[in-house]
Amino acid sequence: MKKILVLHTGGTISMYEDEETGAVKPVGENPLINKTKEINKLADLIVEAPFNLPSPHITPNEMFQLKRRIDYHIKNSQIDGVVITHGTDTLEETAYFLDLTVDTQIPIVVTGAMRSSNEIGTDGLYNFLTSVRTAIHNDAKNKGVLVVLNDEIHAAKNVTKTHTSNVSTFQSPQYGPIGIITKKDILFHHLPTIERKLPVQSLCHRVELIKAYAGMDSSLFYALNNMGIDGLVIEALGQGNLPPATIPGIQALLNRNIPIVLVSRCFNGIVEDIYGYEGGGAQLKQNGLIFSNGLNGQKARIKLLLCLEITKNQYEMEKLFHD
Repeated sequence: MKKILVLHTGGTISMYEDEETGAVKPVGENPLINKTKEINKLADLIVEAPFNLPSPHITPNEMFQLKRRIDYHIKNSQIDGVVITHGTDTLEETAYFLDLTVDTQIPIVVTGAMRSSNEIGTDGLYNFLTSVRTAIHNDAKNKGVLVVLNDEIHAAKNVTKTHTSNVSTFQSPQYGPIGIITKKDILFHHLPTIERKLPVQSLCHRVELIKAYAGMDSSLFYALNNMGIDGLVIEALGQGNLPPATIPGIQALLNRNIPIVLVSRCFNGIVEDIYGYEGGGAQLKQNGLIFSNGLNGQKARIKLLLCLEITKNQYEMEKLFHD
């Protein structure tokens, strides 16, 4: 029987719905802990609850804490896989953080739920069960961090939350899931690209994320410059363009050697230095902005946060965003 590390972190999967008010909130101990015995027949489980937080309360510090627990058990417990239960709002960020920082071939699976544990049609226990099934499957090895919900397996790099409440909210735009879960088997139908690992030992930088809009000017960029940030991600328009009035504020940040990563606010496609007008991608590229290779804004922020722990060199940083 395989040995699986289970890390419960909180989120809707661990919450109850108040019958009188309808409010969904944490209540005492994570209810999944008491359900663990129903899954013991699948694997030898090491169960820990490092914290019990709604996912909007999760920061990179908690993500780093999870990395350290996984590294510890890989070294000391001879585990064969990891399952993490997590709130869905920031689940994709935690999954991608671990994908970039944990160097292992064993399966790491992150899951959650859209309905609390006592709601009709709750999906938490089922997603937990299928995640353990995925983690013990031999074909799940060496595929990076996986996100499993609603009988689908997604790569951490591509998956994103696409609906506020639907149980099929997690999708991978452009790419789709890399596998499916049936009652009898786990089926992978293509392999994800494995990114270069970023072996960080600390998290000491501040990276902000903003979204471009019609008529945007330099005000936010000047404010960010005064805040002493270490890096910035911009969700740009279309293929990677910005209103011309933003250029002076962006240049003020670049003059302080603040790395700026450009992604698109579109959820399909990648940014490219195509347009040659003022504020167009060609000018932004020439000015020194880093064009990300298909990441969404929240994941590009995670990657820039980690890159800053590795290097401050613009060329190296740009290379990391394309590895």
